This record gives sequence, structure tokens and C-alpha cells, in this order.
Amino acid sequence: MNNEMKALVKAHAREGLWLQTAPVPEIGPDDVLIRVNKTGICGTDIHIWNWDAWAAGTVPVPMITGHEFAGQIVETGRNVEGLEIGQRCSGEGHLIGKTSRQSRAGKFHLDPATRGIGVNEQGAFAQYLRLPAFNVVPLPDEISDDIGAILDPLGNAVHTALSFDLIGEDVLITGAGPIGIMAAAVARHVGARHVVITDVNPDRLALAERVADVVPVNVAQEDLGNVIARLKMRQGFDVGLEMSGNQAALDQMIEAMTMGGRIAMLGIPPGKSPVDWSRIVFKAITIKGVYGREIFETWYKMIAMLENGLDVSGVITHRFKADEFEAGFAAMKSGSSGKVVLDWT
Repeated sequence: MNNEMKALVKAHAREGLWLQTAPVPEIGPDDVLIRVNKTGICGTDIHIWNWDAWAAGTVPVPMITGHEFAGQIVETGRNVEGLEIGQRCSGEGHLIGKTSRQSRAGKFHLDPATRGIGVNEQGAFAQYLRLPAFNVVPLPDEISDDIGAILDPLGNAVHTALSFDLIGEDVLITGAGPIGIMAAAVARHVGARHVVITDVNPDRLALAERVADVVPVNVAQEDLGNVIARLKMRQGFDVGLEMSGNQAALDQMIEAMTMGGRIAMLGIPPGKSPVDWSRIVFKAITIKGVYGREIFETWYKMIAMLENGLDVSGVITHRFKADEFEAGFAAMKSGSSGKVVLDWT
């Protein structure tokens, strides 16, 4: 194997990414080396491309970015058991510590020492990736590399959607980005009654309708109160999944919830946001913050659902070769795309 590879690098502290040659990573005794086949572009990668305040304060330069991937194991460390050369895989991009109370209790997704590949550690926008064997998730034959490359964001959707019991419930999803759309598909798959997804972007609402059995609502044109009446709901939505990070969307969600409603929040509002806590208290609303995926329960459940008929393939709207990455990022930044997948083969 050549000891050099192509990689997409944040090489300079300014806007952009650069396709460069980098050394193939050397693995340790507890690691595997993965030949990357496909990668997904994430909103985090857009922040790093734009070099906004968060990226500038978080990401060391130079850094190989990217954390959504599917590939094949080509080398294993001497301590690695249960994984084989040639095995197809994806992987959990959150690298956890082992000393915190949360980690020692098996609540790995809550470990405060977590570091992210492509953010704090060299990432997956490359021909090869070093990953701790602990983080490897084998892929069954039924799951393609394209879907394997978006299991990370699908996991965000699954973690958020399964935060509360959805069987027979009326569900409101604010934000028809790819994760919101996949959460809608999950909600329908597990037995929600009505699933309504809101946005102000007609392209994304149209994509949501193509991917999942949902009611798309452009809140710039239709009031949620009218939707509740049209669908003959009891008092409002039972469960809310906030995916937009938009303050107005959260306010609309709170008003549209039934008494005792439950909200899972994945979207991240910019900075501090005013919240009418009296509405939350008097409606007895439960709000849960969601971060990443439950390691590894979310992975188990989403792979089981994919094997059992969950179809999110339509959320992938653009595919590019790795050296066409600029077009891929342009598609993502247009605001009209679903998931964008880069091919490294």
C-alpha cells in the first residue's frame, strides 16, 4: 500500500478546504485502518469550510475534516479482536474517554472528554482513516456504502426521534433539513399517527414529502393551528422534534404542543435565545436536549430498522467524486440539497 493518500484538509485558517497529499495514518495496537469508500458532508463541515467563530475556536489547523463515512478494514492492530480484514464498516465519530463517571457507567455518549474525528482528530475526508476498533460499526450486506456514509446523521435523527414513545402519537418536526426528514421517516416507521414537518424552504419540504409519509407545512404560508384542526388532532402535538435551531420554530412548537407534551431538541440556536418559560411550565412540557448518538444503542436500532424496511435513500440528492468536493460543498450551501455524498474510490 502506498504510504500517501489524498485528503481534504483545513490547511489554512480561512474559508475553504484543500485537497492535498497526506501520510496514510499509522495505527496503534487497538486501532484499525479503514479504506474510505464514501463520505457524507455534514453541517459541521460547512462551519469548518466557512471558518466561522465556532470553527476558528475549535478546530486546529491543519486538520483532515469529515466524520461521516463508510469503508472497508484493511489493517488491524495486534490487540483487535472480532474484526476482519476486508470487513465493510462505518463508525462512531465520537472518541470517548474512559475515566469519567458517565463513561464508566456505560453512558458513553455523555462522556465529557469526547473528541470528534474531523474536528479534534484527523478525519474521514481521506482515502484512509485510523479509528479505534471500539468505534467500528460493521455494515451488513443490506446496507450500501451510500447509506453507510450517512449513518452518523441518521443516528442523530434516530436518537432524537426515539427519545419518547411515538406509537400512535402526533409528531411535529421543525426543520426539514436532512436530519429532520430522516427523523420524520423514523417516526412513521415506528408507528406515529400524524407526522408534520415544518420549514420555510419549499425545496426541502418537497424533498421531505418524497422521502417520508409526512405532512409538509410551510409556516410562512400556513398556521400550525389550522393544521391541527385539519388533521383532527385532540389538542395539539404529543411529541416535538426540534431540528432547525431556529428560535421562531421553537416558539411555534411550544404553542402547538398539547398539555404534557414532550420535546426533544437537536437543533442548536445561535447564541442565547429568549424563552417564554411560563408557557413551558403552564403546559407542563418536558424538554430533552439531544447530542450525538447513544453509543451503541442508537447504532443497533437504526441498523435493525434499515434491515426491516426503513428507507432513507431518497434523502441523498447529490453524489460527487472526491476531487469534485467544491461542487459538493456548493450543493450543501445552496440550502436546497439533501445529503451530499463524496466518492473516494
